[in-house]
Amino acid sequence: MANVTLGGAPVETAGDLPKVGSKAPDFKLTATDLTDKTNRDFEGSRLVLNIFPSVDTGTCAQSVRTFNEKASSLKNTKVLCISKDLPFAMARFCGAEGIDNVESYSDYKTGQFGKDYGLAFTTGAFETLLSRCIIVLDKDGTVLHTEQVSEIADEPDYESAIASLS
Repeated sequence: MANVTLGGAPVETAGDLPKVGSKAPDFKLTATDLTDKTNRDFEGSRLVLNIFPSVDTGTCAQSVRTFNEKASSLKNTKVLCISKDLPFAMARFCGAEGIDNVESYSDYKTGQFGKDYGLAFTTGAFETLLSRCIIVLDKDGTVLHTEQVSEIADEPDYESAIASLS
């Protein structure tokens, strides 16, 4: 379990993030067009998993905007923005913001992604939502970098995530 806070109050997560150097767990997420996507759909590409509770909060929205800006300069890399928001909400937000360099996916159907990656909240006001994390994978699905933001309202360290791709 991670040591995470929400507004300063301790909350628990389902476990720990995958270890750097390990193979990332398989995943199945829902795209904004309601199709299912798995890690196999991204084979051969490096991935930045930008994971957050809800795109309808300020910090989460900012992380999508920031990674959208950074994604355009990344070679053979896809940025996946992942939450438990309904795919319609993700599509609405990205459309309204003109965001087109990142891809949005949802774990709303089963919550299995949050459980398998150890980052779903198990207590607190955001129980069952995903904690704010960055996980970077190489083209073979090996974990290069992880960050679980200790206070949910804080932004992740974008530069460290991008630097792990060098």
